[in-house]
Amino acid sequence: DWDDIPPSSALEEISEEEAVKIIADPLLPFQSSTLRDYVDHSETLTKLVHLGVDLSQVEKRQKAGQLLLTLDFEKDIKKILLFLKDVGVEDNQLGSFLTKNPYILGEDLEALETRVAYLKSKKFGKAEIAQMVSRAPYLLLFSVERLDNRLGFFKNELGLSVTKTKDLVVRLPRLLTGKLEPVKENMQVCQIELGFQRNEIQHIVFKTPKILTSSKKKLRKTFDYLHNVMGIPHNILTRFPEVFNSKLLRIKERHLFLKFLGRAQYDPAQPSYISLHQLVSLPDEVFCTEIAKASMQDFEKFLKTL
Repeated sequence: DWDDIPPSSALEEISEEEAVKIIADPLLPFQSSTLRDYVDHSETLTKLVHLGVDLSQVEKRQKAGQLLLTLDFEKDIKKILLFLKDVGVEDNQLGSFLTKNPYILGEDLEALETRVAYLKSKKFGKAEIAQMVSRAPYLLLFSVERLDNRLGFFKNELGLSVTKTKDLVVRLPRLLTGKLEPVKENMQVCQIELGFQRNEIQHIVFKTPKILTSSKKKLRKTFDYLHNVMGIPHNILTRFPEVFNSKLLRIKERHLFLKFLGRAQYDPAQPSYISLHQLVSLPDEVFCTEIAKASMQDFEKFLKTL
């Protein structure tokens, strides 16, 4: 529900000359609706298909089809492919990378190199950059200013060290490419509605960055159940923020089963304490035998009564 938005440069109208060039080429089928129809006439498209680019997906992206038809494989595309390989996108990932971000083929090579140089200057290692670019394909479409602002935002808003900020965006590079509004809203929900302290939010986000992009409704509902129904205080939730990434149904089913067995004890000071990590992270089998001290059959039978 939280898509990367390509920057506006990727969506610019093509110039009239370029449009005329597309229409003027007599080989092209007249006003075709799919890129597929152009493949026989376009060496560029044929080569992209061989690389594994899915044209049916590309044409759903605004202006991407027109862009590809104006590019020459040898002159425009080859250098970008070599650049991506150099950055660390694997050969077998190139097709899916370009399917998601065909716009990079129309970018200026120097601009792309400047952005990578910027990331290196911020002490991101080669493997980290490769991972970020592969997992957030739009990353390199953004200017150095934008990347710098983003890193600054997470560092200042969360009060993280430079190293921790880097670590955060390496694990969830979409934080650099997606919209900031939902992120700000989630941070506010955690602080104002759910009542976490700033240092707690810092810890929660650092341990589970996905919380910044998850649905606010899910956050509220999960918190409400854990805190108000199960009685779990903020400091314990802060220690096990992975519960917020867990399915609420799973938490409910397991909690109710433990309650039914008289084992729902989430206070670390008590001898029969069950940690939230054990509650949500273990597979059903292990949860039943080791935590609930019951069989899978018991659990399944119990679930039918809910």
